[in-house]
Amino acid sequence: MPDLLLELRSEEIPARMQRKAAGDLRKMLTDGLVEAGLTYEAAREYWTPRRLTLDIRGLTARSKDVHEDRKGPSTKAPEAAIQGFLRSAGLNSIAEAHVHSDPKKGDFYVAHISKPGRSAEDIIAELVPAIVKSFPWPKSMRWGPASAKPGSLRWVRPLQSIVCTFGPETEEPVVVDFEVDGIRSGNVTYGHRFHAPEAITVRRFDDYASKLEAAKVVIDAERRKEMISADARNLAFANGLELVEDEGLLEEVSGLVEWPVVLMGTFEDTFLNIPSEVIRLTIRANQKCFVTRPQGSEDALSNHFILTSNIEAKDGGKEIAHGNGKVVRARLSDALYFWNTDQGDLPDLDTLKRSAEAFGLDLKKPLDQRMARLDHLGVTFHAKLGTQGQRVQRIRGLAREIAPLVGAEPKLADRAAVLAKADLQTEVVGEFPELQGAMGRKYALLQGESPSVAAALEEHYKPQGPSDRVPADPVSVSVALADKLDTLVGFWTIDEKPTGSKDPYALRRAALGIVRIILSARGRLPLQTLFDAALRQLEEASVQRKLAAFEASQAAIDSGDVDGEQDVDNALAAYEAELRKETIDRAAPLKADLIAFFHDRLKVYLRELGARHDLIDAVITPEADDLLTITRRVEALGKFLDTEDGKNLLAGTKRAANILAAEEKKGTAVADAVDPALFSEEAEKALFAPVNQAVSEAGQAVRNEDFSAAMRALSVLREPVDSFFEKVLVNDEDVAVRANRLALLARIRAATDQVADFSKIAG
Repeated sequence: MPDLLLELRSEEIPARMQRKAAGDLRKMLTDGLVEAGLTYEAAREYWTPRRLTLDIRGLTARSKDVHEDRKGPSTKAPEAAIQGFLRSAGLNSIAEAHVHSDPKKGDFYVAHISKPGRSAEDIIAELVPAIVKSFPWPKSMRWGPASAKPGSLRWVRPLQSIVCTFGPETEEPVVVDFEVDGIRSGNVTYGHRFHAPEAITVRRFDDYASKLEAAKVVIDAERRKEMISADARNLAFANGLELVEDEGLLEEVSGLVEWPVVLMGTFEDTFLNIPSEVIRLTIRANQKCFVTRPQGSEDALSNHFILTSNIEAKDGGKEIAHGNGKVVRARLSDALYFWNTDQGDLPDLDTLKRSAEAFGLDLKKPLDQRMARLDHLGVTFHAKLGTQGQRVQRIRGLAREIAPLVGAEPKLADRAAVLAKADLQTEVVGEFPELQGAMGRKYALLQGESPSVAAALEEHYKPQGPSDRVPADPVSVSVALADKLDTLVGFWTIDEKPTGSKDPYALRRAALGIVRIILSARGRLPLQTLFDAALRQLEEASVQRKLAAFEASQAAIDSGDVDGEQDVDNALAAYEAELRKETIDRAAPLKADLIAFFHDRLKVYLRELGARHDLIDAVITPEADDLLTITRRVEALGKFLDTEDGKNLLAGTKRAANILAAEEKKGTAVADAVDPALFSEEAEKALFAPVNQAVSEAGQAVRNEDFSAAMRALSVLREPVDSFFEKVLVNDEDVAVRANRLALLARIRAATDQVADFSKIAG
């Protein structure tokens, strides 16, 4: 079977685009080949900074001939229908169609369509140019004189050559001939830009890969990553150091070089006074270099860094390492300046007194100054939700309310909430936004804050993803919940909810974070209570803003007019009452919608943990707002249904529920209560006592939140329910007996409904 080799060589492709672009190329080409009637055994993509490559093995040499009989309209059909049939079948006239007969439907047209197969070379020559011209780069460009012409080729960087060879392993492959915007396909590529810029003639992939490696190009990105990682570890170890692993940086660096050469650079020890996170980010962001640490150290860094060059220098890389060291030192000098500046006083302290008083800040402390400035500058959080300062006030009030619920000291929660966003005004976070929170913690410890307060400044952002850890300190928990609740409830009040795949404010992530925090806290944190607290903070802030605007609108009244002042007071009181009533009226549907949103997030989370979706649906009710209780119910129900008693009881209770539902739908009478005097069968007598016992004991167990005990209480129903359905006819001819037996089924449903809606469980 023939193999296909395709290479698209260009100037340097941005590293962040390479992996996806290679995958897109493989999918577009293989999909196109299959659609054209070809098959293949395997396909693999490769990429370097200067090329995208495809190796497709076992491609069929020719597509099959296609024969198709396409049924058309009746011979008596209108002309428009016949013309439509001709167009769809590719016929020039109705004379080219055949007439078939059907005993019932009469005569109708049939088109016998035959399409001869095509050679793979013709298909490839047609397909590749179309893919190149429509390639989905995030950003692309035009270049050269041809760029002035409409419809000229766009590519991520100027496309320089195309290799396209096709043929079996036992024969000399042929060049698939085509042209893309003046670039003709061939069998010639080029090696490393500096080490081996000469032309290289290639045949098939194995030949291509080996010749490129000889020309200082490693085509396999995963192998380049392994080379960089292994060489970096070995070089660090040889110098008594450890490499600080960074998978994201490794991916990026492997996309910057075709022939990786690992070197070591240094900077002055004095820069190690900067926090390690800042050093690492400075070197990573500006020079794409790895940092190292002394062997056995977890936090402290060394003054050596690892860089990856794209050339083998004659001096062993000394000048390259020296040049990178100069740039690193310059960048670290900036970082040191930011670090020192953040610990000093702000130049505009006199303008911050009002904000300091509003938040109870101590302007002798650097972090307090930054919080005062954040409020003073009126930095907008959202146009409809106020400034960052106003948001911090809401989070502050909310954190104080939540603190007792999670075992935190309210004063510490208050202090942590006040300082939570202060580091947004620091120089380091301004340069490296990803350090928000982490720098707040460091600056808080430097100015003598409680360790719990300092931890909350970093941890209140967590968890930021499914693999991120959940805050454990009670102060961190209270501020993290307050921060996320204010965001969610706030955006719900202004009707900015996620829609479809769009979630610009990351509200799904915030809700999932709250779910994980609540479940990790293992405490009682009903959502209704949390929503009410968040709404109170938002309501007060909203009312105050609107009242201020209303007062301003009444400024036209003469200040010396007593009646006018009285009118203003009355109007303000009426307006305030109206605003608060408006908020109350909106609260109930808003909270119901939010609870439904949290239920969806909880379902996603529990399914990821392995819970069955039908068990979750069986347990959740629209008003259920205790996430921990829901989770415990699901766990207990799952364990119970894994037992033989559980499986059999499920079948029996579903049968009871189905019979009852069917009779209720028909309007059949169901007794209000079960009357033992109407029992005529031993099986119904034997069921009556256990079902009453199950209703009582399961209900008490649910009230005690002992769901395992509730399941055990239900398990006694297994045998009597089975016996009842085996020996008793529910739809007895006697109306009173039938109504009584249906009431007994209703008692079974009542017993199980205390735990879950068994009708929603599969099985």
